[in-house]
Amino acid sequence: MADCLPFRSTGFFSDLISDYIEEKQNLKPFYNRFPSIEAFKSQIEEKSKSFNSGNRNALVEVLNAQYKDLVTSEATQQHIDLLQEGSTFTVTTGHQLNLFTGPLYFLYKIVSTINLAKQLKENYPDSSFVPVYWMASEDHDFEEINFFNFKQKKLKWKKEAKGAVGHLSTSGLEEVAKTIEKEFGTSDNAEYLKGLFKVAYLEHETLAGATQFLANELFGKHGLVILDADDARLKAKFSDHLKNDLLYHTAFRQTEKQADKLAELGYNIQVNPREINLFYMHDGIRERIVKQDETYHILETDFQFSEQEILDLVDKHPERFSPNVVMRPLYQEVILPNLAYIGGGGELAYWLELKSLFDAEEVTFPFLMLRNSVLLYSDKTAKKLEKLDTQIQDLFLTPVDLEAKQTRKNSSIEINFQKQKEVLAQQFEDLFKLATKTDQSFYGAVAAQEKKQKNGLDHLEKRLLKAQKRKLKDENERVLDLQRMLFPNQSLQERTLNFSEIYMEYGDQLIPDLLEALDPFQFEFLCLELNIYHTKS
Repeated sequence: MADCLPFRSTGFFSDLISDYIEEKQNLKPFYNRFPSIEAFKSQIEEKSKSFNSGNRNALVEVLNAQYKDLVTSEATQQHIDLLQEGSTFTVTTGHQLNLFTGPLYFLYKIVSTINLAKQLKENYPDSSFVPVYWMASEDHDFEEINFFNFKQKKLKWKKEAKGAVGHLSTSGLEEVAKTIEKEFGTSDNAEYLKGLFKVAYLEHETLAGATQFLANELFGKHGLVILDADDARLKAKFSDHLKNDLLYHTAFRQTEKQADKLAELGYNIQVNPREINLFYMHDGIRERIVKQDETYHILETDFQFSEQEILDLVDKHPERFSPNVVMRPLYQEVILPNLAYIGGGGELAYWLELKSLFDAEEVTFPFLMLRNSVLLYSDKTAKKLEKLDTQIQDLFLTPVDLEAKQTRKNSSIEINFQKQKEVLAQQFEDLFKLATKTDQSFYGAVAAQEKKQKNGLDHLEKRLLKAQKRKLKDENERVLDLQRMLFPNQSLQERTLNFSEIYMEYGDQLIPDLLEALDPFQFEFLCLELNIYHTKS
């Protein structure tokens, strides 16, 4: 069972994203086309003409090499092979290499992408569509990815780390495995998850390798293709764009203009471009490239290059140049025959700054699709809500507003002085008619008295609400407890919980049920009731 509500009404999405989903006219210059199944026809035609077909061979070569040591499903291998063909396109999502997948929305991103590929194949049978998970292996924000939450505890990988996280050794994760052994329990589902963690992180040398294995285990049978774009063969196909950034600062000039326009429209800016939007990545470091006078410097190091030297380095060692958040989307669209990017609100916010950069670099701008967002709750929780006469949508209110709504609904006394306010308004309307016949001082006295009486009624209404809250405290607390459970730390469940907490009770039916329930074209927030099958403890 599922209920939907608009993203705006949840209170958890920015005006920028809500306006985009609602196709507000002022945002149309910031993207190519709004995603609909019909609009993909034009996107396919445009990408077919603009994509460099020579990039397909390198892409397939890299993917086959990266899958060499993985158990590759027939569906995934078929997708990799199909990428050689000019009628094959990708739809892509990306995510950091969070420990054990990180927040729950990792699943939703990939499920949305797999389902989009399926729907496109049904509607455009003459083409093929490959769901891709782009691993953010070149990120260096270790503190953002070195933990996951399980039952309100943070299970953290303690390690000194620098450079690209994909290169990090998995040493030290034995301690996390020991913690998991204690925390997860001994149910069948717990044993599966513990084994999955151990194989992924204790039998693979790097974080990139561990993440690739984990994502493949969860989604390989559904045809997901996992790409680590940290590869010299792929970056060689991007070398002209690397040089444009180094020499002409194209990304900076174009993105800054777009960001300024968004700011003028009253939106918050997600990212600010730099003059050079590349890092130098080599021998365990990933540091910014800056230009001072005529020399290119690598911050926090003694490395420096002349213009010719750094251009030669792009040709000889393109893998040493790592795109930042502004350039990464361009890199993705250059090396993939991609039609759509599926991401969260924060990601789409910075993509909306990039349209003019893509135009300047003559690269087709993809559809921007907001990933599915989901609140999962059990049938047991659904019964509690029904008993409390509460809708799941009510739990999106602030705790204060939720308590007030519950109190008003369950109070035996009507906590609404609207009738009294209407009577008061009529009385003062008569007084104001009388006041117009006398001097201004009397009119002012009537206005002051009206304000005082209205404030008095508002105050009494609040006092009555407060008194009834005390009287109905136990019943209200049961609803607030449900809210605290489903919205940990007053945040969306999907941004806090790890999939293991849901899988622990729901088991291997979780992903198939998500695949059945999530529609990438349903641009609303989904509240999904799961029928929990309890396993033996």
